[in-house]
Amino acid sequence: MAARRQADALIAAGNVRVNGTVVREFGTGVAPGDRVEVAGQIVEPPSRATYLLLNKPAGVVTTMHDPQGRRTVADLVQGPGGLFPVGRLDYDTAGALLLTDDGELAHQLLHPRFGVEKTYRAELAGRLNAQDVHRLTQGLRLGEYRAAPAKVRIVAARGGRSTVDVTIHEGRNRQIRRMFEHLGHRVLALTRTRFGPLKLGTLSTGEFREITAAEHAALERHRRPEAKVSRSK
Repeated sequence: MAARRQADALIAAGNVRVNGTVVREFGTGVAPGDRVEVAGQIVEPPSRATYLLLNKPAGVVTTMHDPQGRRTVADLVQGPGGLFPVGRLDYDTAGALLLTDDGELAHQLLHPRFGVEKTYRAELAGRLNAQDVHRLTQGLRLGEYRAAPAKVRIVAARGGRSTVDVTIHEGRNRQIRRMFEHLGHRVLALTRTRFGPLKLGTLSTGEFREITAAEHAALERHRRPEAKVSRSK
């Protein structure tokens, strides 16, 4: 029906009722059989959640709607209403992006406590040396916060450019670019090749697919144990 912030706004405006009572408290529980209404419209849960992996191109906004009229991920996928991206990729960053209507699991995947790993392939100006790699694997102070240690693999180094794979479990704004800029290397291109168990593989830029049963099972391991029990009843 709505992304998390939009849902909060609907509740704050008094537009949500459960069993005829206006909901005022965020996080109010809803049990099977409860009647949920939004602005007078009965809301039914989907028979099953949808999970799509998109290879987002650079130059696309990671939202379902953009007030500035820019191209969004919603322009690239076809699926049921209520889909939303899990986390964000910068406008100029490409790669693996999960879209779903399973808000509960999405919240768990984004929670820092669970540390879902993300791997990025970065094309850099200049050669990455051993000291640079060591600093990345030890963690870097980036202004107001310290980036956690990263896993680093140099894929190629030729001429005045380097290709590097970096794996982190955080997701701060422009973090990968800031890490390399801190070391004096400009990022020429950046692609997220993996989000948790989801890998781009041969998925072409701008294309999407449903995740496999094995991938879904791997994602489910991040769901809270109490949430798994609730869903199974």
